[in-house]
Amino acid sequence: MSPRPTHCPPKAIGYVRVSTTEQADSGAGLAAQRAAIQAEADRRGWTLEFIEDAGISGARLDRPGLQAALARLDAGGADILCVAKLDRISRSVHQGSGLIDRAQRKGWSLVALDFGLDMSTPAGEMVSNVLLSTAQYERRLIGQRTKDALAAKKAAGVRLGRPQQLPDTVVQRILAERSLGHSLPVIAAALEADGIATARGGARWYPSSVKAVLDSQRANDLRS
Repeated sequence: MSPRPTHCPPKAIGYVRVSTTEQADSGAGLAAQRAAIQAEADRRGWTLEFIEDAGISGARLDRPGLQAALARLDAGGADILCVAKLDRISRSVHQGSGLIDRAQRKGWSLVALDFGLDMSTPAGEMVSNVLLSTAQYERRLIGQRTKDALAAKKAAGVRLGRPQQLPDTVVQRILAERSLGHSLPVIAAALEADGIATARGGARWYPSSVKAVLDSQRANDLRS
């Protein structure tokens, strides 16, 4: 991405979102979010445009407004993604850390006004690194809990050869990483590196294993 001339003010995208249940909550409403972001843009001299997802849950990242914003940022069409509250983007540590990693790789900044997260400043960069470390720690805990649960079942004489259902946390991690554009081999390698067992209790993840989880979740979504 080519550096922007120094005389040009940074271009920011203000992302706002409410779910259906939050529509009547003035603290989380679209107008309140816009006002907070606009005030920050005025204070810092950003040029600003808004992108919104109205009536959409924050559980997953495949929201049309957010995906459009991320595509613009990745392509160099904007420098900053600003939100009034971090949970407007993601309610998951894994998803949030994935966005921070994506911003670092693609060269744009994430700013969350309620969280003190501002990747364009040294202090904000420190906060982002803390979030990434927390996410890594959480992934390792998931892997250890899975191992402990399998060991307990084996000790109790439970046969583990039959397919087991993956924990929801592992499924959500796979969905989040895929929505961030990570390839099947990359996701498989990360799961294996973190010691997370497959649905059959194995230690080795393959791209086909990840695809099977995604296909199963897609089928569940169609049935629901």
